[in-house]
Amino acid sequence: MFENLKAQPADKILALMQAYREDPRDTKIDLGVGVYKNAEGVTPVMRAVKAAEQQIWEEQESKSYVGLVGDPAYSDAMIKLILGDSVARENVGAAATPGGTGACRQAFELIQMASPDARVFVSNPTWPNHISILNYLGMETVPYRYFDSETRGVDFDGMIEDLKTAKAGDVVLLHGCCHNPTGANLNLVQWQEVVDLINAQNLVAMVDIAYQGFGDGLEEDAQAVRLVASSVKECLIAASCSKNFGVYRERTGLLMAVSNDSSQTALNQATLAFLNRQNYSFPPDHGARIVTTILNDDALRADWMAELEDVRISMLGLRQQLADELQRLTGSDRFGFIAQHRGMFSRLGTTPELVEKLRAEHAIYMVGDSRMNIAGLNAQTVPILAKAIVDAGV
Repeated sequence: MFENLKAQPADKILALMQAYREDPRDTKIDLGVGVYKNAEGVTPVMRAVKAAEQQIWEEQESKSYVGLVGDPAYSDAMIKLILGDSVARENVGAAATPGGTGACRQAFELIQMASPDARVFVSNPTWPNHISILNYLGMETVPYRYFDSETRGVDFDGMIEDLKTAKAGDVVLLHGCCHNPTGANLNLVQWQEVVDLINAQNLVAMVDIAYQGFGDGLEEDAQAVRLVASSVKECLIAASCSKNFGVYRERTGLLMAVSNDSSQTALNQATLAFLNRQNYSFPPDHGARIVTTILNDDALRADWMAELEDVRISMLGLRQQLADELQRLTGSDRFGFIAQHRGMFSRLGTTPELVEKLRAEHAIYMVGDSRMNIAGLNAQTVPILAKAIVDAGV
């Protein structure tokens, strides 16, 4: 049997991480892996997370299974964080998942179960694992224009033109905030136009929100997903706690199925439980319990929000510093888009050849499509990166 297995394509980001580790140059800069790092290059455990873990350690009396969809208190807390009061709780089915990736996988499985012929429209570009999972499941994907390589902003006219080709029942996959890999985001007026198109063409919205709090703030970053959830007939929302709670290795995610008909919720909830059972039975609980503890404790929540805001402001500062340094070196504002992007990532919009030149000649590691992790920088490495970008002719 094993001799029939075929080698699978290597994950480009993991390969990049390995190459970075093996590079002996002291000046090397890692802008590839999608993990937040502080100025010291460390992905820290947040203060509130440590305090919550201590509380759990002292109070928890059992490690027994919680339930097929996880602890209801976790779902309640996350739904409130993401959707606020935009949708009635009884209209939302929810299931804990192993990270945002697990939520996306379960969402795709649900789509395939409910509507086998549905096509999934994905932004060009999108997070590579979206495409990888959809292809593995044999689901048809249709790219829609998103990133304008000239302006490094959103090609909104192209996006709308492409989405108009979707048929009733097709799914539109959207990034809730802090678009990965580009960092370019829709404004609320544009979001409303997308929602209107989804309703007019009887499409299904799916929102992947993995960076709430990393862009313009916790509430601000949730505005788009709240608009979608409150305006369409039904939607799926895949959420991750990896970034904004810093619990990457705890694999803490949530999938929500939202319907404007509350009588549909019981079936949606049962379907989410069924899918969990088929895939991994009971979802992991430790990270979910940390998140629940923080969100339901006023003091811990306030401390978490303060530290998250520090992270957000730090990344905005690095963006502005890099844009300013590039303007100083080039005498041009053509890199001003870096300060306008939001979240961990920006896409330079350059060629794979120049990305390779940055790696080979300057020890700058970023993904081949020129996505760079802004959180991989600090005040000292920004000038180094800016000079390398100019010297390489990006």
